[in-house]
Amino acid sequence: MSILVVGSVALDTVHTPFGTVTDAVGGSAVHFAAAASLFAPVQVVAVVGDDYPHRELDFLRERGVDLSGIEARPGESFRWAGRYGYDLSSRETLETRLGVFADFHPHIPQAFVSPDLLFLGNIDPVLQLEVLERVGGARLVACDSMNYWIEGRRAELLRLLGRVDVFFTNDEEVRELANESNLVAASRWVQACGPRRVVVKKAEHGAVLFDGHQIFFVPGYPLEDLRDPTGAGDSFAGGFLGYLHGVADLSPGSFRRAAVFGTALGSFAVEDFGVGRLARLTREEVASRVREIREMTQFDEQPEEAC
Repeated sequence: MSILVVGSVALDTVHTPFGTVTDAVGGSAVHFAAAASLFAPVQVVAVVGDDYPHRELDFLRERGVDLSGIEARPGESFRWAGRYGYDLSSRETLETRLGVFADFHPHIPQAFVSPDLLFLGNIDPVLQLEVLERVGGARLVACDSMNYWIEGRRAELLRLLGRVDVFFTNDEEVRELANESNLVAASRWVQACGPRRVVVKKAEHGAVLFDGHQIFFVPGYPLEDLRDPTGAGDSFAGGFLGYLHGVADLSPGSFRRAAVFGTALGSFAVEDFGVGRLARLTREEVASRVREIREMTQFDEQPEEAC
């Protein structure tokens, strides 16, 4: 069985202090699949225009990703352009052209309707709910969202949260959604809406997993060479669910390890523009980085008399 991702496939133009890339393949579904396909079979549902450079996705095909759910329509593909500051956390959107994505309604092929895991990428909550009406039997359902949907589709997003197991968000979004400045209180509020697990991504500062009453923190992996943070969150989700795909039990320990794998994949994603680093990434490199993260967070307990 595989992981099904429903999201965007886009062409991104990105400006950072470290360079510029034009019309690089991107979108939530591409970044997610690039990360998750290192561990699991992945199926993709999305839409592109007749101008899309399909050969740029050959690396996904070579990993066994099923792209037959990507619908090609006459017209322009979804394009986004943005500029990042030196800290790579502040972003200015320069242009958004939805193209054929503006009228996207996910068509789920019959072969895709019973995935092991389902990831609903950052698209309109109305469309995410449409997918849930079509897809059944997933062992785990996860979703992502953004401020735009929190502000414009709040009722639909809250209805969606009542039907998912894991919600990926960032610290700004979860505070806005809960109307609560305290990160812990905001995340607990979201959990009360439905998802048992809330993953709050904090960019270079790591991620926090709220799992039932437990809290687990993963620090960000320290990098000396950062290029482009676009898609790092979707890469995190891909590493997270990619790891869980092969796990027989969905215990708290499994989700903690998944958060570490997500952090590792997110850190690789920012090392190059677009999906360049993920396209040439190997499982051995991921395993090595996971070990480094484990070593960074281990310490010997101090004897009581020294406290």
